[in-house]
Amino acid sequence: MKSHLTNEIKYFDYNATHPPYPEILESCLKEYLENFYNPSGITRFSLKNQGKIEQTRKYLSQTTDGKEKQYIFSSTGTEANFLLIQSLRILYPNLDSVIVSPFEHASMYAALDSFGFSPLLVHTNKSGTIDLNHLERLLKENPKPVICLYAGNETGVIQPADVIHNLTKEHGQLFYSDLMQAFCKIPVPFDLFDGYTFSGHKIGAGMGAAVTYLPTENKNFRLFGGGNQENEHRAGTENTFAINCLQKVTEIQLKNLEEKNIKLKGFQTILENQLESVGCEIIAKNENRLPNTTFLILPIQTVDFFLLGLEEKGFIVSTGSSCKSRAREASKSLLQMGYSEEEALRAIRISTGSFTNLEDVNLLIDQIKILIQKLK
Repeated sequence: MKSHLTNEIKYFDYNATHPPYPEILESCLKEYLENFYNPSGITRFSLKNQGKIEQTRKYLSQTTDGKEKQYIFSSTGTEANFLLIQSLRILYPNLDSVIVSPFEHASMYAALDSFGFSPLLVHTNKSGTIDLNHLERLLKENPKPVICLYAGNETGVIQPADVIHNLTKEHGQLFYSDLMQAFCKIPVPFDLFDGYTFSGHKIGAGMGAAVTYLPTENKNFRLFGGGNQENEHRAGTENTFAINCLQKVTEIQLKNLEEKNIKLKGFQTILENQLESVGCEIIAKNENRLPNTTFLILPIQTVDFFLLGLEEKGFIVSTGSSCKSRAREASKSLLQMGYSEEEALRAIRISTGSFTNLEDVNLLIDQIKILIQKLK
């Protein structure tokens, strides 16, 4: 499938959002325009739309080997994370804290705070991988549920989920994970996680659909009240268009996953070798990482001018987590890893995806080299 991006835009911010698959969204829009009926209605037209939602739920169940009724659709990854943490509060009404990685999305920490959990942060270092010895010590001293994303949205580091799973089970605890950056990007061992979340716009399905997988079927809590949608967990008319897009794009992404990742790994190697040659430091270079993500520290201080220079030439990159990049705060992940605030403020993230091509990668490298030379 072809991208709708023009030649004027050279997009390298896939971790923020994946450009939509035009053919998929157009076909789903046509389907929606012909069958726009409220899936909660009582007519056969509404029931047909509800059936489509349930078909997607069934597809996710088959794809991830989970239980159908434990998949809940919402509109954004933030909502999905809040529902996941709310499920933890229902399961443990008196729990005051949980063990958390230092690399979570801001919405995960916000959800923990909202539901009254204090985060006990697991140690890490410049590797970007959590300290498993420290995690084991925390579990031994005071066993609690563990929350650790599978792939970092900034570093791209893939955490050792198999070891974390074994440690949590050894101490009788749940293991939750934010899979926003892993779903449809790498093979995901869904069976290692008791609960997880992912989102459609991260894979090219457009905005409007995210998923929470709950550890148990339990109707005693809801993100929003007012209706009985989503097995009574989230009131509000379901976004049938976005849910349909989510399934169809997931099918395409999983079908082409191996071939795509070979291509993206090649781009990552070219990018990093070339950028190291002009003084850039690749963060967590030797760790197990997403093949599409390069997080680096520039050898210049004037990062804002650098980003403006790239944008003027049509290149889009970011300074890290998309929800924080506009504020230009130092990356909390890098600070936890032991980088200084000054170093963290010089960090940028380059992330590739389905529509990235070698020509654009080489053009990006050339432009970065030019700007570094000008701004040094």
